[in-house]
Amino acid sequence: MTKLFGLIGYPLTHSFSKNYFTQKFQREGISDCVYELFPLEQIELFPDLIAAHSNLAGLNVTIPYKEKVLPYLTELSDAVKEIGACNCIKVQNDKLTAYNTDVTGFENS
Repeated sequence: MTKLFGLIGYPLTHSFSKNYFTQKFQREGISDCVYELFPLEQIELFPDLIAAHSNLAGLNVTIPYKEKVLPYLTELSDAVKEIGACNCIKVQNDKLTAYNTDVTGFENS
């Protein structure tokens, strides 16, 4: 089964993520993964998104939902607990785990 990854936020017209990840998957010979944009006008639609995609493996999170998505998640990493925001969600075994890689990215840039 193809693994689905994507980006949630609104609006997403500014996002380069789909092209970036599609090209990355192709370059690295990853043929069982796709990346889509999921422009959610309201965070309350998040559970419907999860329910509609049984092959969903992970999501990136952008504005305005980095904080608003937290109540919908099963587990929060220590960084998310400390910062109060997430930018990555791992979907595995009906569990939604929040991570924040922004701090690491800023520290290493």
